[in-house]
Amino acid sequence: MDWVEIETDPAHQARERERARALRKTAWWQRRIQRGICGYCGRSVGARQLTMDHVVPVARGGRSVRGNVVASCKECNTRKKLLTPAEQIMMKPRED
Repeated sequence: MDWVEIETDPAHQARERERARALRKTAWWQRRIQRGICGYCGRSVGARQLTMDHVVPVARGGRSVRGNVVASCKECNTRKKLLTPAEQIMMKPRED
């Protein structure tokens, strides 16, 4: 990930992390995780194994709003790191 340059705003991060905590308590989020399906790989892992992932990471200016969070398995969330889904696709090795 050498090509991803990140300038973080600590105030923005703190604000959005607090919003994420509040969003996790909503009925909307509870319905999302009840399905137990990862939003990235599509595997059924169970509600307890899902984490909240920001599609555009908070460290890169993303917000904690419904349109920017997805329920993901720990494996996908860890693999994604600070990348956007488009950047993840670009990082995949080509299959010839």
